[in-house]
Amino acid sequence: MSGMGSLRSSGFRTKTFVFAFIAFMAVYVLYRFESFLVDWSLPVWQHYQALGVFLLTHGVAGATAMILAPMQFSDRLRVRFTKLHRVVGRIYVTAALILAPFGVYTQWLDERLGIFPHSFTIETFIQASILMITTGVGLVFALKRMIPQHRQWMFRSYAAALTFLEIRVVLGLTGWDHDPVMTETVVWCFTATAVLVGDIANQIYELQMRPRAARSPAMQAVAAE
Repeated sequence: MSGMGSLRSSGFRTKTFVFAFIAFMAVYVLYRFESFLVDWSLPVWQHYQALGVFLLTHGVAGATAMILAPMQFSDRLRVRFTKLHRVVGRIYVTAALILAPFGVYTQWLDERLGIFPHSFTIETFIQASILMITTGVGLVFALKRMIPQHRQWMFRSYAAALTFLEIRVVLGLTGWDHDPVMTETVVWCFTATAVLVGDIANQIYELQMRPRAARSPAMQAVAAE
């Protein structure tokens, strides 16, 4: 029992650290890149205002996905409040499938304004495609009640969504956001490794859960046969 308690404590600490770090990234990005939301006097506001409802829709959907996704990785919430887990999951999927195409469209508008090159639009399209595909496949597995596969693809989906924060944190801390070449390099690196990061996170989760499953009464009965 003490071993199981230690395992649960370890898993809780890992999740707490990860989501605390994600919260830190969100706060930093809001402070460093999104201050125009509260200070309309900033020159950049005119640019974002020109993008209108498309950027607003992308932003609201993105914020919804970022806020709700951590709830889905809570084992206690999933077990005790199964219906809530499913409702929140549907909202996350809807938000992800909205924010992706709207993100591509706003990036294309930026390209037309001459702010970013065409290569950025291509990258955004690929990034959005990864998010939509991983989310869609995860939804299919959920509907078929294939939970391990569903969890794996949702790890990938959330990892793809988190690139929004990760890219801006790296660019902000390094000062590379003023260097177009380095900006594009960072963006491509995080886009290319998003699925890998999701898989690593899922494997860590599986390693933490495996001893717990082995100690369950059902597994012990199978082992005794």
